[in-house]
Amino acid sequence: MELGLNNNQKTFFNLDPRTKIFLLVILSFMVFNDAPLYISGILVLIPFICLFCSNHKKTAIIYILVYVLAKYIQICLLPTATGLVSFILIAFSYTSSRMLPIILMGYYTLVSTKVSEFIASMERSGVPKDITIPVSVVFRYIPSVYEEIKSITNAMKMRGFGLNFKSLRNPLKMVEFYMIPILISAVKTSDDLSAASLTRGFSSPKKRTHLVDAKFNIFDYLVIIVSLFGFGIYAFYFLRSVLSI
Repeated sequence: MELGLNNNQKTFFNLDPRTKIFLLVILSFMVFNDAPLYISGILVLIPFICLFCSNHKKTAIIYILVYVLAKYIQICLLPTATGLVSFILIAFSYTSSRMLPIILMGYYTLVSTKVSEFIASMERSGVPKDITIPVSVVFRYIPSVYEEIKSITNAMKMRGFGLNFKSLRNPLKMVEFYMIPILISAVKTSDDLSAASLTRGFSSPKKRTHLVDAKFNIFDYLVIIVSLFGFGIYAFYFLRSVLSI
């Protein structure tokens, strides 16, 4: 099960799971540091390109519009804003510009990576099973819990109780009718997925075979080269500023 992605959908743009994790690490490092605008701007386009080329065009367009708006607020509006308006603009712009690239890259990694692809690529790279198995369970756990939350929400709406202002007036009922089933379902899902991973022989000491051929393609190399180029320029500016102090 993949979150929001049909298994039958195939796109020409498909990155190896190792490339996705590498991009996620690079983006996490860059957006939380003061990288030059043209460098951070190039890197934040990577989640947009990945989503746009993977049948998530609406999500990609919304993401880039929100990011551009956040940068516009930082550059043009914040210098003249004061008081409560300044606080609201700072909270929105910095949260959006720093968190959205990471969140969207993580979302793309989840929706576009099958468990079999992830395990095959990790085992080919020599990653220990103590890391591969828990992470592969997470790849199945989040979409499964997401589907359970949708089912519970629809069931509550059919009974006239949903997440709205009316239900917030009685928080105890919301916890009883909504949160408790979600927690119970989450625990049950984790137990089922753990049992399924053991049944499929993930913990076997013998070498497993894979139907998926995990290897890099031309898109992987292009994205990695662009990311390393941007990171190299950022490292140059960072080291020059540190040495000049």
